[in-house]
Formats: sequence, C-alpha cells, structure tokens
Amino acid sequence: MTLHPVILAGGSGTRMWPLSREAHPKQFLPLMGEHSLFQDTVLRLDGLEEVAAPLILCNEEHRFLVAEHMRQLEKNALAITLEPVGRNTAPALTLAAMMLLDNESTFSDGDPVMLVLPSDHVVRDIETFQKLVRHGIELAQGNTIITFGILPDSPRTGYGYIRMGNRITSDGGSNFFQVAEFVEKPDRDAAKKMIKSEAYLWNSGMFMMRASVWMRELRRLRPDIVDACSNAHAALSRDGEFYRPGATEFAACPSESIDYAVMEHMSEGSPQGNGAKCIVLPMEIGWTDLGAWSSLWEEREQDAGGNVIQGDVYAHSMSNSLIISQRRLVAAVGLEDIILIETADAVLAAHRDRVQDVKELVEQLKSQGRPEHENHLKINRPWGSFETIDIGQRFQMHHHRAEHWVVVRGTAKVTRGDEVFLLTENQSAYVPVGVSHRLENPGAMPLEVVEVQTGSYLEEDDIVRFEDRYDRHIHD
Repeated sequence: MTLHPVILAGGSGTRMWPLSREAHPKQFLPLMGEHSLFQDTVLRLDGLEEVAAPLILCNEEHRFLVAEHMRQLEKNALAITLEPVGRNTAPALTLAAMMLLDNESTFSDGDPVMLVLPSDHVVRDIETFQKLVRHGIELAQGNTIITFGILPDSPRTGYGYIRMGNRITSDGGSNFFQVAEFVEKPDRDAAKKMIKSEAYLWNSGMFMMRASVWMRELRRLRPDIVDACSNAHAALSRDGEFYRPGATEFAACPSESIDYAVMEHMSEGSPQGNGAKCIVLPMEIGWTDLGAWSSLWEEREQDAGGNVIQGDVYAHSMSNSLIISQRRLVAAVGLEDIILIETADAVLAAHRDRVQDVKELVEQLKSQGRPEHENHLKINRPWGSFETIDIGQRFQMHHHRAEHWVVVRGTAKVTRGDEVFLLTENQSAYVPVGVSHRLENPGAMPLEVVEVQTGSYLEEDDIVRFEDRYDRHIHD
C-alpha cells in the first residue's frame, strides 16, 4: 500500500517574529541548517518505501514559497492545496482526505493511509522516525488512528500531553498504547507531576490513518466541518500545480484543530470515544516543535557560556542567551537568559522566560497597522524578490504613481506602452503615471534593478494587471 504524506504548511509563526513574518513564516526559514523547516519535513520522507509525493496544504499567499522550496529540492508535490483563509488543521486535513478519496481526481488512490505532518518540526533521528512510521502503517490500515507521542525529557508547558493506556504489542514486537487521555498544555506543577508518573508523552501533532477513517470520525463528531469542507471541495479548481477550494465555502467552515475536533473525543474515558480505535506510538527521535525562540536556543549548538550566536555579534560576559544579527553589528555585554534578534527593520529583545508573549506583541503591531508584522524589507515574489531601500514622503506606489527603473546588473527587457526595448547596466527608463508596462529578464544571469516610485499613493492595491504569467491578475 502506498503511504500518502499530508504536510500542513499553514500558520504564521508569530512567536518567532521578527525573523518569521506573516508573509514569510518560520516553516520557510532555514532555522536549523541549510534547508527550511518545510524542506526538512519533505526530505524526512526520503528512504520510506512506497510513499507518494506529498499533498501540501498552505495559505494562498504562501503558494509561491512552497513551489519554490520544492523546486530547490528538485521534488514535485502531488498537489499544493491553497487555503483562502486560515481555518486550523482539522479543515485542512479534511480537504486532503476528500481529494485523496475523490475517484474523479487524477491522484485518487482508493482509500490510502495518510501520514499527517506539521511543517515546522525538528526531527534529528530520521532512521528511527522512519522505522516507527513503518510500524504504524500496519495498524493504520484498519479502523485505527495512530498518534505519535514523544518520550518527554523535561516538564514542558508549551506542549500538550497524551496519557498512555493499555499496552498493545504488535506482531513485530513493537509496543503501542491505547490513548487514555489527551491533556491540554499544563502549568509547570502539573507538567512535573506528569513527567514523574512516566505515564505521559508529549503530543507531537503527527498522525496516521486511512482517509476514510478520518472522514467517518469527523462526520460522527463534527458534521459541520465535513459539510463546509464538502461544499468547498465541490468548488475545487485547478491552477497549474495549485488547487483552490471554493473560497466562500471554505470561509464558512469552523476553525478547529485536529485535536479538538476528533482526537480528544477518542480517548478511553471520553463519552464519545466509541468510534475508531486511537493508539499512541511512543517515539524517541530527537523531536522538537520550534514554537518559540527558547526552543531554538535549546536546539542549536551552544558555546561554553550557553549562548547561541549567529551573524555579526560581539558578546562579552553573556550566558544562556540567543543572539541573531542579520544586517548590523549587535553588541551585548553582561546579560543572561536573553533573546536578541536583529533584522533590517526590527529588533526584538526579550527574556528567555517571556518569549511566549511575542505573539501578543505581533498582534499589537497588526492592530496598529504597522507593516513589520507582515513583511520584511526584502519581499519575495514568484519572479524573484525586491527590497525597499528607503521610504520617504511622496515616494510611493499606477493610477497615482510614476516609476523610474535603473539597471544595476544584467539586461532588462522593458515594455512601456507600445514600446519594447532593452536596458543594460547603468541605463534607465521612466514610466509615467497610467502607462501600461512590463519588466522582464531575457538573459541567463540575474537581473537587478533599482526602482524609484514617485506619486501621492504607493500601496500594492494601486496595481492594475492586464495579464500575468503567475495568474495574479486573476487571484490577487
């Protein structure tokens, strides 16, 4: 039987601001090495037998990030499904299950076993992870939902917990447990008691089940989610490698996590736990959910003083701190337990014990209409990226602005009204207000251009697209 990975790549990663932004969240950042967390999730599947290309679910605005990160790995997705609005993990998984069960789709595979993976986790022991996934496939082929629990090494308050019930031994000798109880994120004292009892595992958020089993349990417990997702799936459209559910229909779906919608009702003591079996498979795989800056500090290699340093940093008499510099020299003296993150347009300074409050800080920025919550100064587009050098009065964005392009490197093909011409290094062109225009790179080397915008208004909504190879004139 072919295993179908479902990678959940939504989420905004606000707790890891300012590196993580709404338009470029943490799962697309190389926080642990050469690859992004999303790419590491995809690569984690290499070596598993009979595994399909991943079905990826992400936010509409992240579609080109996903496509580009897959291109860098030279891998293809089975489908990239775009959520028009965030509705948490249960509706996302439901869309995936419906697509895999749809006999009229090009990638229907009967009633496949789905391996559900968040895209922002760290797994160091890939070999053991894959071994336990193989064991899980055996049980998941029946009327069973497998959840993967992590053997805890400390009383964490940022994770949910799973209490293990009766032991089950598979034919291959592997130990599983019935799920006795799901426990929400506890306080410190409760977490200590659970660790001491040795009866609890961390809830990893990774699952395995047949697509039909998920649909049956969701229909039993949350028919409202099934109905809304069915309507959205009925309006599904294809756009190249992207699949779009009906936007209005999906927006009407309740927002709910997999745990709240189904898993917490399947424990032994739950009054609604009379459906499929729910089994937890303990794992010791070097797992971490990078949910906050403190997690990154714990996972990265530390110096003799317990510090994690990245970038142009001068640290003197520092201890147990994380300091990251992206653009400028950062100097820190005589501090401990500090998180200090420098980017081109924002700096975060926080105590290591208060990093969960960063999410609230980002919400305040958003409520005040500040752009720093959403974008970096360098903004990715499907054709590459651009970076804002400076913003001043009347330097804005096509009904209301003119543009001046100066080629710094490469060759530019410019369409300006009825004119088509080439510009080389140090040459420039002026585009008056209201004139249709296009900028292309006809060569093999990267094209770098400085764009100066002048006018009374320069926001992105002052763009009228007549045609676009990325179909943004249709969907943006």
